[in-house]
Amino acid sequence: MHTTSDRALVLGGGGSTGNAWLVGVAAGLAEAGTDVTTADLTIGTSAGSTAAAHLVGGAPAERYASILGEQPPPRRPQGGLTSDHLDRLRAVIEASVDLPDYRRRSGAAALEMLAASDGSWQDRWRGIVAARLQGLDWPDRRVLITAVDAATGEPVELDRDSGVSPVDAVAASCAGGLPFRIGDRWYVDGGYRRNADNADLARGCARVLVLSPLGGRALTPAAWGTHLTAQVDELRAAGSRVVTILPPDDAAHLLGANAMDVSLRPAAARAGYELGRSRADAVAALWA
Repeated sequence: MHTTSDRALVLGGGGSTGNAWLVGVAAGLAEAGTDVTTADLTIGTSAGSTAAAHLVGGAPAERYASILGEQPPPRRPQGGLTSDHLDRLRAVIEASVDLPDYRRRSGAAALEMLAASDGSWQDRWRGIVAARLQGLDWPDRRVLITAVDAATGEPVELDRDSGVSPVDAVAASCAGGLPFRIGDRWYVDGGYRRNADNADLARGCARVLVLSPLGGRALTPAAWGTHLTAQVDELRAAGSRVVTILPPDDAAHLLGANAMDVSLRPAAARAGYELGRSRADAVAALWA
């Protein structure tokens, strides 16, 4: 856990469109004069881990332009893989008694799916992530990538001191279905740790900016303390100043249930960009 009094940027999960939205927000803020990629600590979860790899120490405008230039396939009907995944998560949550039990059950379910697979997942998934990151290495600034040990359910934070490549760290953090192996351990999506944001890892930082594609919500019961509001309350109680940026209602169709619809990435990036510009003053007051 970070314990200095600096600035933290939290990049939450939210699938393919959530990743584009995060980039758009960062680009909009930078266009308005505040470059949040200079954070002393960046925390990336799932899609946010990919955004962290692309944005930290980089130029948000370039990544934003790249997304706008994508030529995605025609939009798929709502449902499919995203709906199936959400149904599986809800079933695991229903069977769980608390957050640690949920993490253990989620890992066990992923390992069961792996055992029933054809064995091609590991190499195929790593190749996809490697192509997305295109040789990026750990930056000089501190980056934490979240994951969960599939066998034990224990939360894991991967960084440049973990002896793990950025490709492996991001692949583990984004492993929402089948688990991903690093060494002799298997890992699942960092969103299982607490929620898709994991903003509590910024405890000890004086200023915290949270970009949450899923609006800080969680499928797990509020009593488990997983929702972003509970984490923000904890950070503020510990002395942090916190600003959150959440998608407005009119962007909901671009995120959430449609998070894996790659045809919506340019629109999600534009929505994030406009929101970043509109929240620039509040973020500048925090970041300066």
